[in-house]
Amino acid sequence: MNKRPIEEAEDRDLRLSHLALHRAAQRARELAVATGTALVISRNGVVEHLMPEAMKKDTSAD
Repeated sequence: MNKRPIEEAEDRDLRLSHLALHRAAQRARELAVATGTALVISRNGVVEHLMPEAMKKDTSAD
């Protein structure tokens, strides 16, 4: 396995994939809040259902 950080990858798409994942996660949070649906995530190997009310509090700090 390559030990270099992904930001140092030769492939441009691979280098920028980290940013794309962050944008996708933000959009998923926004969509869940807008539609009133839970967002399912895995945190430390545990599946969690985040309710829109909790996400509103988390995103207001941004």
